[in-house]
Parts: sequence; structure tokens; C-alpha cells
Amino acid sequence: MATSGFTTDQYELLDFGSGRKLERFGEWILDRESPAADTQQRSDPALWKTADLVFKRSAGGDQKWSTNTNPPNLSREKNEKLKSITQTGAEFPPWEISFGDHFKLRLQLSPVGHIGVFPEQAKNWAWLMRQVRRGIKAYGEPLRVLNLFGYTGGSTLAAAVAGAEVTHIDSAGNIIERARENAKISGLQDAPIRWIQEDAQLFCQREVKRGNTYHAVILDPPSYGHGPKNQVWKINQHLGELLANCSKLTEQQRSFMLLTSHTVGLGAADLEAMFADRIFGHCSAGGSTGEMQLMGKPPLRLRAGTYIRFP
Repeated sequence: MATSGFTTDQYELLDFGSGRKLERFGEWILDRESPAADTQQRSDPALWKTADLVFKRSAGGDQKWSTNTNPPNLSREKNEKLKSITQTGAEFPPWEISFGDHFKLRLQLSPVGHIGVFPEQAKNWAWLMRQVRRGIKAYGEPLRVLNLFGYTGGSTLAAAVAGAEVTHIDSAGNIIERARENAKISGLQDAPIRWIQEDAQLFCQREVKRGNTYHAVILDPPSYGHGPKNQVWKINQHLGELLANCSKLTEQQRSFMLLTSHTVGLGAADLEAMFADRIFGHCSAGGSTGEMQLMGKPPLRLRAGTYIRFP
């Protein structure tokens, strides 16, 4: 693995600055927005001409991907593929990247600029696999892991490939289908994973009432969102209650916890205090806090959120 957690042929941060980031995902180079890079200067302005795909928002609020059919040093095969898509107006086809030999993720362009992976989570996936193996050794049984806001399944697959029984929760049915597809292309279609479309808060409340328990919880809550029945989620209002229920679900046999956040304005110190108070009952105990980063060739290093890990 490279410093990013991926090998560089699968993912690499190439540059960032002026509110954008330039990244390679497999065979394609993408130029996308990055608020964390607003005040940064680009280290290699010429390199940005190599982008195959560019995501932009117009002054009127429109947002779209565009293809660059003349980037320098583009192979003939890739150039023909880009020209064909541009000329026919066809949807850009999905492609895949691999996280080592552990699992694969199928990527596709979305109307909001996402593609199906947050590469800053890669080091967390490596940590999750170590924690699952450690927990299985300690407890002598498969770990029951709950993954809330599971998105396209990176954390779910990391836990499953290490031997965990995973319950994957997401509010969007189409995103769950993409996660299931990622399991299939990774050879994990028969892994013990429950795929559930549900509001995370409601699911945890019901699990507490049912008396169900887990060894571990993974959660990557958005700043704002909606459940499948239009339930409103606001991280500043609802995270505390959710963490308290996660504490109840794991209090009998707590092996590990992972909380990650991309929310601007929710500082690491506040997040850490809330985690310690709601999981352990007092602010003097908790997990280790750190900064998620996108990393390229030194000295490229872009902030990408906060993580809290226990133990």
C-alpha cells in the first residue's frame, strides 16, 4: 500500500488548490471541487491539463461532468473512448478500483460530483481489518459489526473480508444496491452481510428495544440527510443520541468503535468530547482522534475530515 492506503495505480492525489483537487482513480484522472483546498496554491498548474473528467458548478447552480478529449500524453485507446462518449452523449461507463487484494469498488459519476468512494477512508479500512481479526481472536467467535451510513460498502467489505458478520445500514436503496454489487465483484456475495435500507437513528432505537447487541459499530454520519421515510438527520442535533444508542448496543462486549466526520464546523475536540461522553459516560475516556487525509507524493497532503477510533 502507498501512503494513501491504496497502491498508486488504483488511487493517487496528484495536486490540489484553488478549491479543487486532482486525483487518479484507476485509469481516469478527475478534477473535482474541494472546499478544504480553497486557500491552497496548486503545486503544478500544468498537470491539471491531464484531467480526463472535470466536475464544475455554474454560477446559476447547474452542475455537470465534462470530458477532456485532448489531454496530453493520453493513450489512443482512452482518447477514442472519451471522444465516443462525448460525441454520442452516452453516460460515462462505470469502472473499478481495488483496495489491495481485499476487495473492489465500482465507481461511476454522480450528478453531485461523487463517484462511490471516499479514498481518505482507506487507512480506516486497514485499521478495521486489524481490529476485526484481533476481536475474533479475543472473543473466539465472529464479530457482529454494525455499519451505519454504510454508503457503497467500503467499511462493510473491510470488516467482512476480515471475518466479521456485518449489518450494513443506509437510507438509500440505490446506494445499497451499489454496495451489494461491490460485494459481488469482490467475491463476497456470500459473506455474512445483512443489507438494510433504514434510517440509522430509528434502526438503533429498535435494536436497543429488541435487546440485540454488537461487538462493534462503524459510523460515518453526514452533516445533513434524510431517511427512507423522509426522516430528517442533522449531525449537530442527532449525533449525541445516536452515539448513546451505539453505546447500549455494544456495552456487553465492545471490541472497537470507529466514528468519522467530514462536517465543517464540527471540530475534533467537540467530536471527541461527545464520543467519550455518550459512549463511555464521561469526557475523560474515549478513543484516539486523528485527521483523515488525502496523500500524494510528498509533500502533498490534504485534510479530509476527522476520525475517532476505539481502542
